[in-house]
Amino acid sequence: MEQAKCNDGIITLTRETPLHLGEQGVKSPKGARITQDSEPQKLESLRYVNPTRQRDLEFEIVVSHYNEDLTWLKQHSAECCVYSKGGEKNAPEPPFKYTPLPNIGREGHTFLNHIVNQYDSLAKVTLFVQGRIDDHVDMTLAEMKAKAMTTVPGQVTTYPFRELELFEHWEGIPWDKYPCWKRWSSMATQKMSETPLELFQRYISESDRTPVAIGFAPGAIFAVRKETIMRHSKAFYERLLQKMFLGEMAHVNPETGHYMERFWLAMFNPDEYVQWNESDLSEAERNKDGQLAKGRWYRTPMGSAVDLGAMRRGEEIDSPMSPISPVTRSSSTPDSSETELSMMTDDEILESKTEG
Repeated sequence: MEQAKCNDGIITLTRETPLHLGEQGVKSPKGARITQDSEPQKLESLRYVNPTRQRDLEFEIVVSHYNEDLTWLKQHSAECCVYSKGGEKNAPEPPFKYTPLPNIGREGHTFLNHIVNQYDSLAKVTLFVQGRIDDHVDMTLAEMKAKAMTTVPGQVTTYPFRELELFEHWEGIPWDKYPCWKRWSSMATQKMSETPLELFQRYISESDRTPVAIGFAPGAIFAVRKETIMRHSKAFYERLLQKMFLGEMAHVNPETGHYMERFWLAMFNPDEYVQWNESDLSEAERNKDGQLAKGRWYRTPMGSAVDLGAMRRGEEIDSPMSPISPVTRSSSTPDSSETELSMMTDDEILESKTEG
């Protein structure tokens, strides 16, 4: 029987372990909280990381995992907090310990779950990643950590080679107008009754203002400091988690998962990543962190067959699909920046189609 050594003891989950399902998830007999689907008997022999953990961590990597090979993280496994959604058959191999989560909500659910449950013990710097990042990032993990550790309060550190992109479809993502996103539009999706604008106003900006656009990092790979996360209260994140990924939105591919990917940067630093009106536009092409500056984010053209985005290596920009231009609101401007990249693999998509 496999056991998981934690800082404060050993926790083993077996088929015989009595589990009790509450509003926030499953609890073990000793109160260690996990979240799992409606079939707790599948939890046999899972290595489980006790949420009661060391405080004042300098650095942590939060990994949203399904069935990806985590070899690229192995040398930093002691700094990883892995949340795995693929069940025991897809569980990461030692030396990784992990917390099982239900296969819902994409990486947004994973990241919010971590923030809510570890709010009082967040690392000074947290790097949020998916189980596979080489289709988004061309840096080594050591380089990513080094860059993350330079992050200052209020800053959201993102990583090349993908440029920041824009989101402006406040009434909903028109999936049918983007052939390059067919992978996502063709799979079973849980629709949200509220528009992205309604969600943004009520749960992100907490105001009735309507932005022209917001900037986001494709794939939701970023680093932030504890102080930046704690600009919002724990209750703020609890409400967001409940609305976006629990209840009726507890689905392998909820529409809100795509929205949350686009909301992260604007939530942490609206001054930098929210363009409130057409004049709210940076004069410079790039901000002090080397990202495309406010209102100058990359826009994917409608009708694109392949989603290549805008790619930057060092100071070089390669925009194979359209030039980068300031964001303006116009009913005659159909372009959008809906790059859809996610933690989900082809196997997971197939499962969602057969199970959904």
